[in-house]
Amino acid sequence: MEAQSHHQLNVIFLPFPTPGHFIPMVDTARVFAKHGVSVTIITTPANALTFQKAVDNDITCGYRIRAQVIPFPAAKVGLPDGVENIKDGTSPEILGKIYHGISMLKDQIELLFQDLQPDCIVTDIMYPWTVESAAKLGIPRIFFYSSSYFSNCAANIIRKHRPHESLLSDTHKFTVPGLPQRIEMNPWQLPEWLRNKAIYSGYFESVFDSESKSYGALYNSFHELEIEYEQLHKSIVGIKSWNIGPVSKWVNKDDEQKANRGYKVELTRKEEWLSWLNSKQNESVLYVSFGSLTRVPEAQLIELAHGLEHSGHNFLWVIRKKNDTEMGKSFLQEFEQKMKESKKGYIIWNWAPQLLILDHAAVGGIVTHCGWNSILESVSVGLPMITWPMFEEQFYNEKLLVDVLKIGVPVGAKGNNFWAMGDNTVVGREQIAKAVVQFMGKEESREMRLRARELADASKKSIEKGGSSYLNLMQLLDDLKSLKKTGATKKPN
Repeated sequence: MEAQSHHQLNVIFLPFPTPGHFIPMVDTARVFAKHGVSVTIITTPANALTFQKAVDNDITCGYRIRAQVIPFPAAKVGLPDGVENIKDGTSPEILGKIYHGISMLKDQIELLFQDLQPDCIVTDIMYPWTVESAAKLGIPRIFFYSSSYFSNCAANIIRKHRPHESLLSDTHKFTVPGLPQRIEMNPWQLPEWLRNKAIYSGYFESVFDSESKSYGALYNSFHELEIEYEQLHKSIVGIKSWNIGPVSKWVNKDDEQKANRGYKVELTRKEEWLSWLNSKQNESVLYVSFGSLTRVPEAQLIELAHGLEHSGHNFLWVIRKKNDTEMGKSFLQEFEQKMKESKKGYIIWNWAPQLLILDHAAVGGIVTHCGWNSILESVSVGLPMITWPMFEEQFYNEKLLVDVLKIGVPVGAKGNNFWAMGDNTVVGREQIAKAVVQFMGKEESREMRLRARELADASKKSIEKGGSSYLNLMQLLDDLKSLKKTGATKKPN
């Protein structure tokens, strides 16, 4: 067991129920527990099931960690039992009901805060009301930001200066002011709530406003990855921040832990895909995954299938079954059979053990939606990326990968839409094949691969004793202990 001296700290974690936020925050809670903190994770029954095995293993090892489960008001909002996560939203109507159900949990959560008497609450940034909750208790509220420093800095700057509003057309580019590098964007690459006044714009404004009223921010990043933007964040938001990532590397160290991480939909035929990967040469396979929330329309699935095939390179593609229409389903089934016969491609349906796949010697890169979890997981094993952002801050993350870190090749994604891509945003097969050929070519991508491997080495060192993320974690825990002793914490402005 590590760092017994922090046992006197009692910290509550409140994750937001969508995979890109939930999974890294649970990993972060487990990191705290492994360093002697008494940890409580507040969540709902179906979400608790996704990490209970990992927590049980931690408890067996002697760590103080538990889930505090509160009922989700499914019946009250007109949802079936067990539909408690944003990933379960199969239509805008159901998605709205899930959000409504999440908002109804506030009173129960605040009662738990009072009953459990924590020394600190670490809450997802999507719960801006927890600033006031912490102030009532006289304890620090630390917000967990589930993406990059770069994306937060860019979002705050654009929200303040609104450079996109002076353009004559959405096809024109603007430069994001105040960044260390010259970053150009189109208005349609911005989230909808920022681009146009939407019904939820006020909510996101309150989310960002809550940042500066917090004691500090916790990032799943590491110093060597975003050093300039870590520094810029402090000047923009005006509070402390600690990057302690990549958190998945702290707590998922063996194959079983990697395989059990996340939201399993069904058992994956490991023997089949592993055998297929084992038959391929090192760095010859492109892994294709668009995360848990993206809904790829039929027209884009078809173009992507043809683009991958025409590239001539091996690929392993994860496809969510809920993307299927009848026509799309029949096409994909035929395509899957064709790839089985040619042995050039392999399809995994619904869920894949991504950490295991990315770590396989045959995998040479990933086509990613630029979700921060997938980016960090790829960086951690030294893989460059083909960038295909879909919504929200993913377009900012693409800029970080392509223009700042230079470990990404853009496919040419055309629109920022949370619910689904439109027909006018479909990327054609020729464009896809061209990006894959450029990316997988050893000569063309040599320098990019070298940079990715250097970042992988830095990520490993960051969580070792004396590394940047390790030292940040120790500093944060020391700060929290000091606050507990003195009873002094930062009040909202």
